[in-house]
Amino acid sequence: MSRLTPVLALLLLALPPALAQQATITPNYKDADIRQVIEAVGEVTGRNFVLDPRVRAQVTMISASPMSPDAFYEAFLSILAVYGFVAVPSGEIIRIIPDANARQVPGAELGDPRDWRPDDLVTQVIAVRKVAAAQLVPILRPLIPQFGHLAAHPPSNVLIISDRAANVERMSRIIRRIDQSGDDDVEVIRLEFATANEIVRVIQTLNQGAQQAEGGGVPRATLVADDRSNSVLVSGDRTERLRARTLITWLDTPLEEIGDTQVRYLRYTDATDLASRLQAQFADSNGRGATAEGPPGTAVAVNIWADEATNALIITAPPRRMRSIMSVIDKLDIRRLQVLVEAIIVEVSSDRAADLGVTWAIADADLQNAVGVTNFPGTRGVVGLGGALIGGAGTTNPASLIGSGMTVGVGRVSGSGTSFVALIEALEADSNTNLLGTPILVTMDNEEAEIRVGQQVPFVTGQFTSTGTQTGTGGVVNPFQTIQREQVGLLLKLTPKINEGNAVRLKIEQEISSVSETTQAVDLVTNNRNINTTVIVEDGGILVLGGLLQEDLRETQSRVPVLGSLPLVGALFRASSVNKVKTNLMVFIRPTILRDDAQVAFETNAKYNFVRNMQLEQQPGRVPLLRGETRAILPELPEQVFDDAEERAIDLRDLATDE
Repeated sequence: MSRLTPVLALLLLALPPALAQQATITPNYKDADIRQVIEAVGEVTGRNFVLDPRVRAQVTMISASPMSPDAFYEAFLSILAVYGFVAVPSGEIIRIIPDANARQVPGAELGDPRDWRPDDLVTQVIAVRKVAAAQLVPILRPLIPQFGHLAAHPPSNVLIISDRAANVERMSRIIRRIDQSGDDDVEVIRLEFATANEIVRVIQTLNQGAQQAEGGGVPRATLVADDRSNSVLVSGDRTERLRARTLITWLDTPLEEIGDTQVRYLRYTDATDLASRLQAQFADSNGRGATAEGPPGTAVAVNIWADEATNALIITAPPRRMRSIMSVIDKLDIRRLQVLVEAIIVEVSSDRAADLGVTWAIADADLQNAVGVTNFPGTRGVVGLGGALIGGAGTTNPASLIGSGMTVGVGRVSGSGTSFVALIEALEADSNTNLLGTPILVTMDNEEAEIRVGQQVPFVTGQFTSTGTQTGTGGVVNPFQTIQREQVGLLLKLTPKINEGNAVRLKIEQEISSVSETTQAVDLVTNNRNINTTVIVEDGGILVLGGLLQEDLRETQSRVPVLGSLPLVGALFRASSVNKVKTNLMVFIRPTILRDDAQVAFETNAKYNFVRNMQLEQQPGRVPLLRGETRAILPELPEQVFDDAEERAIDLRDLATDE
């Protein structure tokens, strides 16, 4: 620690006053006790100090150039201010106390203000003439330190400030700049065309936006509407009143259209539907046309009707109501988003079957009057067995008596005596089905759409026969059948609803039907796959709607008791049938939101070129055996159409990235 030595202090005191003022010192302290610094200041300047017991601190002062004793004392006052203390003169004594108690003791204000030092504690009373003193307190209080004091005396309209001399002088300059007289007045502006309430609303909205942009800067004029006289009252500064009057003059003009009727052409919305909705919205409770206030003392009915030929609305309404109607139309007549939905249906099934059976029969000579010994389900049995083995008898076709697969007869056929035969039937079938369907459907947001692809298949619903009774007809038989045709194929019905963001809520009805190859029923058999559900899918995402994983195994065995259970020989007295059906069915959905014409063109071009490329792969050209004929192929799209769509899509992606 370095400080001013007592010897130097004694030498300064021994010098004459003129020479002592010219002497310079260079004090430097590092973590020195503030009491030692006060002692050195007292020795150099000859002042007497009284220290409060709470005056304790370790101070640091660095001086690079010599300074006079007065400059040293000014630096000492700054040290006290930094460490939260203040020097308060009291006669020949200077009291050093914490600055929190400084405002409770008299300070340097008792002397000449020209002799104040910047760090002296002073109290000053400032008279305010043109504004209310109490209104300045919340504005100026943040500029006063914690130990300072600021208060207003409303009866005399003065401010009392207690702080260091430098800050008090600064506050005085600020108050003088605020304490300025205004030229506020009130003007009454009568309107001819516009309504007072609407004018006030427009200008106040404009002023609020300007004040927010300026951070609440210059106060704007105050506007009040008088409905009785259709006038606007304006008060405030002269410049602001002039500005408000100019705006009101520009706004108080008649509509550009003649009268109160306008024609609004719609771009996307149906005019007939929208006209009925708007008329209901603005109609009064009695069902008549809505009434709205026009000029003072008048009322005008609101009437809205649609012109289907031009898809336009003809609206009759007063200006205020007309603006409300146009605002509603602006929000409703917008381009709605579209959704491209691709459903993917995959079905892979296999059907394997095997039959093996033996039928025994005994008959007399030439297999006449055959009597069955065994007859199992699924085998041909003994009906017409003789005709099947020896060429048949009568008009029966022997081929019709042979079952599916392979039929082998083994036995003895004799012209006399007893004949016997064993009819062996064997069948093995294997079928596979691979079905892939991808129906594509485009619809607007929140609009139901449906696509059907299939055939009309006839089904017999009833039949009867009538016999004629007319003379000479001999009893003619007339058969009748009733047939009903039903749709068999693919059905996709959906309603999309786009949520906020990129999700799509889909209400889906999916149906797949086909005619089965099974021939065991009395008529055609159809296979049906139905899904009714509601799901949420992200834009461009794929979601499984449902499916079926089924494996059906059926084993049937019929045998003669005891004989059919014998080893090896038992196979001649039993029939076996095995049928295994395995089905794998899955349905997926993939929605894509079409937000603009560029994306619509992009998706359309992709599907168009896909179909055209398939046609080109089928060896396009002339048709064989038909001279001069060529295969039809989709024409190639102009390059400009695809390029424009791709450029717009790239621009939209860049814009989204920048935002």
